[in-house]
Amino acid sequence: MAGQQAALGAGPVLRAGPSLGAVPQRSSAMAPALGLGLLLGLLGLLWDPGGATKVLHSLRYLDVAVSEPSPEIPQYMSIGYLDGIPFERYDSERGRMEPLTEWAKESADPEYWDRNTQTGVQNQHVAAWNLQTVRDRYNQSGGLHTWLRVAGCDLLSNGSVRGSQRHGYDGQDYISFDLESKRFVAADSAAEVTRRRWEHGNVAERDTNYLGHVCPEWLQKYIRYAQKELDRKEPPDVHVSGKEEYGMVILSCHAYGFYPKTIAVNWMKGDEIRDQETEWGGVVPNSDGTFHTWARIEARPEEREQYRCRVEHPGMLEPGIFAWEPPSGVTLTVVIALSVIAAIIIVAAVIGFIVWKRQSGEDSAGYNMAAANDAEATA
Repeated sequence: MAGQQAALGAGPVLRAGPSLGAVPQRSSAMAPALGLGLLLGLLGLLWDPGGATKVLHSLRYLDVAVSEPSPEIPQYMSIGYLDGIPFERYDSERGRMEPLTEWAKESADPEYWDRNTQTGVQNQHVAAWNLQTVRDRYNQSGGLHTWLRVAGCDLLSNGSVRGSQRHGYDGQDYISFDLESKRFVAADSAAEVTRRRWEHGNVAERDTNYLGHVCPEWLQKYIRYAQKELDRKEPPDVHVSGKEEYGMVILSCHAYGFYPKTIAVNWMKGDEIRDQETEWGGVVPNSDGTFHTWARIEARPEEREQYRCRVEHPGMLEPGIFAWEPPSGVTLTVVIALSVIAAIIIVAAVIGFIVWKRQSGEDSAGYNMAAANDAEATA
């Protein structure tokens, strides 16, 4: 169940959550489109940051308000994610909280959607006010700006629950709530004003209750509702590729279409895992409810054949080992050498043709002149 936002400034706070101040009704002017890339960048805050304790299940709500809506991005939207998969959504265009999965549609009663719609409407007003307040704090009068909140909880493998809430402005951290200390952490002097106001109010108490009790309770409910969906296992489709850049070979290992999102992708040189030399992409959701990720490493061309990609996933019976095979099964060095030789042959053929053409032209011209001279001599 979605939490309530808080206003940033002084004044009454809507039930929908802490806000920056009193929440008057404000209108936002329509403006040029907001690129979807920005929203996808914000979604990076949703995924498990890692750590010694494994995350079994997670519930997140992403709320985004923009100063200039577009056909792709409404003025306000709120999306609920269970284990990284969106299952419900509210936005200012449709004005209702709606299910995005079959299990959410079948499990929840009409009153559930009515209640969450009311929360969505309230959060929409609070987010719009917060966005305007922060713009004023930074002395920004116009242009495209965003207000973001990511709130939720994780069920950990040791049986404990971890809650978190972060607010951002224009893609940067603004203020966050630490559940353990029950205090807000401000990113700069503008956010420090918000921190003082929230800590003098009841915002910390309310966020503690939501993150420590309400969110975990709903997470357990959603897990029961979606158990069949969550128990499915789809193994990854793994592809390894390579290319030469600046005298090195860049090896990439891509894993597509897997579920659940727990996966290990490692590059090995011989029998040794080379994590310190590996660059990883995040585990990102696909539109069909599966995930994809990648890992990349640099190798010397003469050592390329020593590298293997190791992929481990719950949907696989055992870890898979994958290697890059250049076209036609030949080595990269041979491919480059053949390409160079072919280019030399083509250039040589062209030059030879030009030389032959010129010689042929000169010979033909000589014969014609001789024939003409012969004709004239008979006079």
